[in-house]
Amino acid sequence: MERERMAQALNSEKIAEYAEKFAADARARIVQNAVTQTPIAKVAEDREVINSIDPSMSVKVDKWPVTNQKKSGRCWLFSGLNSFKDAVYAETGLKNFEFSQNYQHFYDKLEKANYFLNSMIELADSTSERDDRTVHFLLSDPIGDGGQWNMFVALVEKYGVVPKYAMPETESSSNTGAMNRTLEMLLRRAARDIRNAPAGEREEIRATTMEQVYRVLAIHLGTPPQKFLWQWEDKDGEFHREGEFTPQEFARKYAPNLGEYVCVVNDPRNAYGKLYTVDRLGNVVGAKPVTYLNVPIAVIRQAVIAELQDGRPVWMGCDTTKQADRDRGIWDGQLYDYEGTYGIDLEMSKADELRFGESMMTHAMVFTGVDLVDGQPRRWRIENSWGEGMGDKGFWTMNDSWFDQHVFEIAVPASRLPEEYLPVLETEPAVLPAWDPMGSLARG
Repeated sequence: MERERMAQALNSEKIAEYAEKFAADARARIVQNAVTQTPIAKVAEDREVINSIDPSMSVKVDKWPVTNQKKSGRCWLFSGLNSFKDAVYAETGLKNFEFSQNYQHFYDKLEKANYFLNSMIELADSTSERDDRTVHFLLSDPIGDGGQWNMFVALVEKYGVVPKYAMPETESSSNTGAMNRTLEMLLRRAARDIRNAPAGEREEIRATTMEQVYRVLAIHLGTPPQKFLWQWEDKDGEFHREGEFTPQEFARKYAPNLGEYVCVVNDPRNAYGKLYTVDRLGNVVGAKPVTYLNVPIAVIRQAVIAELQDGRPVWMGCDTTKQADRDRGIWDGQLYDYEGTYGIDLEMSKADELRFGESMMTHAMVFTGVDLVDGQPRRWRIENSWGEGMGDKGFWTMNDSWFDQHVFEIAVPASRLPEEYLPVLETEPAVLPAWDPMGSLARG
């Protein structure tokens, strides 16, 4: 065994061989000269791709400015709220409107803490290796900022929504690091106490900890309103007042029937036409579980086009780290030729990228436009939540070449799906492990 391990070790002769081959490669030396003085992305970027992209769209639904999540992982909340704020614009004539992201954020954190503590109680006495790995995974990020579509729906259905002025941003809602660190310490301490306590004492630990979590959240985010006065001045300067609303009443007035929406994914690792869920993924205890209907990417593409043609934005999840120019606000499947620049093969299928940790859902945004040529999409308009400093005043352009490999999920009414998939929505979902990449959007 020792000789076998030595046979796999690097030695000076092998390293000298690598160096000799590199020195003999004139092209590699030219690239070395460029990259040692210039960021690799600028060297590898394809100018023809950049010059071919413009932000104009044949179908465009947005007439509003973008939002800014700043130093937080609340993209899924921003995109969820952005996906139906068009109803407010249509009814009120406002020039600018945002739902309060901080209001949703407060209750998401509160519910996530309770969800985590309940999981710790349920897993406290388990001795299985899978449950042990699950506990370790949950402890690694007990109350991150991320989330999934079904988690957003659970919050709106339970707590409603409010306009931004009713619960505006705070230092910690826009920069969650310090608050999250305190909450993590509090929850890990509670997990320790639950693990060490007799079964009959664990519920008291959960209840005591939840009161402390509320206290921390109120200090950082403010106290959520129970009601607010809804009034505004429209784009023509006319004043309107509709009186007091509760958050639930406001949601009933402006939010769509979210119960009609389903989360549809493209996960080529697993069988299409089946329903999936992720173990221990959620926020509101007792809410409908997070589920994904797995379909070919063509089904997702057509559903998005149909929704946009009917004037409705579409919530989506993807991997924004791939083939992206953040300054210009563009994505294209061939934007960077890293293989040609390095002279190496980097190709992986979408399924293999998921299997081997190369890709996962990292960000949620909203489709607000598509450029169709003879009925086929050429590029897409995306409402991001990173402020107005990138792209077309914060709206990004995605070439369709990027769609297949890096778009993972959307939320659309079930009626947008081919009829063959509707019975699947009533089946029992297959359970993926807690650490599966289909749950990655809810981390961080």
